[in-house]
Amino acid sequence: MIAGWRCAVCATVVDVAAVHPFTCPRATPADPFHVLHPLEVGALPAPLDDPNPFVAYGPRLAWWAFARTHGMTEAACVALTRTLADGFTVTPFAQSPLVSSAIGANAWVKDETGNVGGSHKGRHLVTILLHLVAAESLGLVRSSTRPPLAIASCGNAAIAAATIARRAEWPLDVFVPTWAGPAVLGLLEELGATIHPCPRRDDDPPGDPAVLRFREAVAAGAVPFSVQGPENALCLDGGRTIAWEMAAVELDRVVVQVGGGALATCTGWGLGPRVRLDAVQSAGCAPLARALVRAASVVDPATHWCQLMTPWDYPHSAADGILDDETYDWLGVRDVVVGTGGRALVAPETAIARAHQIGLATAIPVSATGTAGLAGLLTPDGAPAGPHERVAVIFSGVQR
Repeated sequence: MIAGWRCAVCATVVDVAAVHPFTCPRATPADPFHVLHPLEVGALPAPLDDPNPFVAYGPRLAWWAFARTHGMTEAACVALTRTLADGFTVTPFAQSPLVSSAIGANAWVKDETGNVGGSHKGRHLVTILLHLVAAESLGLVRSSTRPPLAIASCGNAAIAAATIARRAEWPLDVFVPTWAGPAVLGLLEELGATIHPCPRRDDDPPGDPAVLRFREAVAAGAVPFSVQGPENALCLDGGRTIAWEMAAVELDRVVVQVGGGALATCTGWGLGPRVRLDAVQSAGCAPLARALVRAASVVDPATHWCQLMTPWDYPHSAADGILDDETYDWLGVRDVVVGTGGRALVAPETAIARAHQIGLATAIPVSATGTAGLAGLLTPDGAPAGPHERVAVIFSGVQR
């Protein structure tokens, strides 16, 4: 069960009863390099018998433990979940003959394209909203008006955020780069989000200007509705459900695409140390691989965050959903990669393109971002050990 949160940098512990445990209490504007990770104690509770993973795995989740600690009944937790997490189901996870043939191994594909918002991103966000609404309903937060939710994204995370925020009638501000696509922007408008284009300013420090404007909004009172653990640790709560759904299959390895790093972190946590996890980035944006090389000679990488994880110059790839110039959850990814004997893989653009072709040939309507994990298996360092290896990839992000 979840007992609370522990900072991966300074080891500060936050009790599960804390209201809005978004960031480490020791994080400051001058020292933002902290991230809270779930603190598990004892065995995981058995899942409930329900097709909705957020009901089934509810007793394993931090928001649920928070609500129960403050007196919310299990029935009330289930009811709130059914309202805010409506539409989530256990997504398909099956062997793929086509992918198996392409890589020469026993391949399993987790298909998240039919999930809420068209990707796995909603899994990270819905537990934030569940915590927020539970705190309201329990009378732990009192305000005449709800502060807006805020997210920096121009793709699947923003779409999931707008979809979920609309259910709770909670206002959402989306901070997007100037190159955001018209299809995504149009959908965000339909979903009622307020869009803020973010050109780079002359006095901006290095990093994504959309993230900089997002952080300014949070500093002004907005709620971080983010899929990045350092911005809101609650996103790392629900992200684990994808791995719990995969855990029924005995896997040797899972290969996961990495942008901000929350998906790989949560997948590794949920599957545990017996399943090797490889993390994949494109050659046009590989800050994680670079940071792990730098970290290899450092005794305590967590205390050297800003020296090891630095922004990538000029990110570019057809897998545009993983072009985060920093891997924000790099400490979580590093822990699961090192702890499982995995590695950070860098896929050339030819492998990104080939993986997308293979993915579309399966009849899954997946984007190049969503098949980027498969691209890692097409590189020499990530090639399967042989036809006996059971390896899984996650197809997440519908082609738009």
